[in-house]
Amino acid sequence: MGKITGFLEYERKIEPYKPVEERVKKYEEFTIPLEKSELKNQGARCMDCGIPFCHSGCPLGNLIPDFNDAVYRERWEEAAHILHGTNNFPEFTGRLCPAPCEEACVLGINEDPVTIENIEKNIAEEAFKNGWIKANPPLKRTGKKIAIIGSGPAGLAAAQQLNRAGHLVTVYERDEKPGGLLRYGIPDFKMEKHVIDRRLVVLEEEGIQFKCGVHVGHDISASELKKEYDAVVLCSGATVRRNLPIEGSDLKGIYQAMDFLPQNNRRVAGLQWQGEEIKATGKDVIVIGGGDTGSDCIGTSIRHGATSVNNFEIMSKGTPERPENQPWPYWPMRLRTSSSHKEGAERFFSISTKKFVGDKEGNLTGLITSEVEWIHKPGERPNLKEIPGTEKEWKADMVFLALGFTGSEPTVAEQLGVKLDVRTNIQASVTDYMTNVPGVFAAGDTRRGQSLIVWAISEGRQAAHHIDKYLMGKSDLPLKGDGDLPRV
Repeated sequence: MGKITGFLEYERKIEPYKPVEERVKKYEEFTIPLEKSELKNQGARCMDCGIPFCHSGCPLGNLIPDFNDAVYRERWEEAAHILHGTNNFPEFTGRLCPAPCEEACVLGINEDPVTIENIEKNIAEEAFKNGWIKANPPLKRTGKKIAIIGSGPAGLAAAQQLNRAGHLVTVYERDEKPGGLLRYGIPDFKMEKHVIDRRLVVLEEEGIQFKCGVHVGHDISASELKKEYDAVVLCSGATVRRNLPIEGSDLKGIYQAMDFLPQNNRRVAGLQWQGEEIKATGKDVIVIGGGDTGSDCIGTSIRHGATSVNNFEIMSKGTPERPENQPWPYWPMRLRTSSSHKEGAERFFSISTKKFVGDKEGNLTGLITSEVEWIHKPGERPNLKEIPGTEKEWKADMVFLALGFTGSEPTVAEQLGVKLDVRTNIQASVTDYMTNVPGVFAAGDTRRGQSLIVWAISEGRQAAHHIDKYLMGKSDLPLKGDGDLPRV
């Protein structure tokens, strides 16, 4: 696909960033789009590799060589049609996905892989700009009613697919607007919220109904929904936050990342929120947790005007190169440096927080850490060992805990009688995505645990197929990589 010798002629190029001193003054996206001629060259780098391992790397099964070829040949509308055949929201994944497809790219064995994610984003933007993405309601309705709890990427994908099959879909969202963590978790500098809003307009015009500000399990019981609808789909995410139960964890100035980030998104949007205002302005900030959420806390704190930002990660520092025990085409646990890391934070690896320190009024003043090492033995789980004599006290006015999530909130599951697995996620098999309660399904993070946006969309799509089959006896909705109904 693409130009036969393209990978020999053109180097990998990604969108450059605006200067740090300029971008940290704003909450806007700061990448500089490539010219279409350059995107054509990037599409040309896609090899005629025989077996496109990028397909297996992508949970959605995107037809990557096909849309790369279309971009190379400047057939942008065709590229948009191909891309939307397997991905409902490429404008989201093109900005937020860590691109496992690129790690599986055949060219990536010994060269820089194809810039698949950036091409995907630009296809979606070109499609919106030219009006190719239009509402396309189903020609007829089945009369079946489906309630979806949660409007994150899994819920939105399931909603659009089930609506396409002709069912009457209502999405329940506890927050003010749909989007889940896309809206109230991902900072605007990674994805501005108008990107969500323009897609929601299409979904509503197609006939999907959104009921926001309705917290299922509290404002309305899940059992009531079960009686009213022919099927209920749980897409409420993995929202139970992991704590750090050490001495001093109740001091003022220690916050969960998912209290800090949603509040800032509301502030940027001009919305109100309840509770204490959390601002890092003039603070010495420490972010505990080295993943994407920790990175988002770093970028937001810097934009607030924090005096200093340090980032602690208990895992050992990875290497920029692929580890030997994680060969191509597997996803490698290599060192990844985000745009926020480059804006002024210091990173510390193999470090464990032992105690928070405060003053007599109960305010955080610092914390104590020790260095750790991971002991690896064949056939055993890695063992964490503290290194004696490495204790250190750090000054801190504010700490953000970005330690991930431990499962789903249990209220809805309890009201429906749905079983949880050993990790407190909703128990539902990928065979049909149905729980132990007939007519109740689960998809996305609430089923698989904290994961990637691309997995959420994939699960929402696949669950929709099985729900349609449950309701109608058969389904024409696609499974992974099968393509979609004939519409952009």
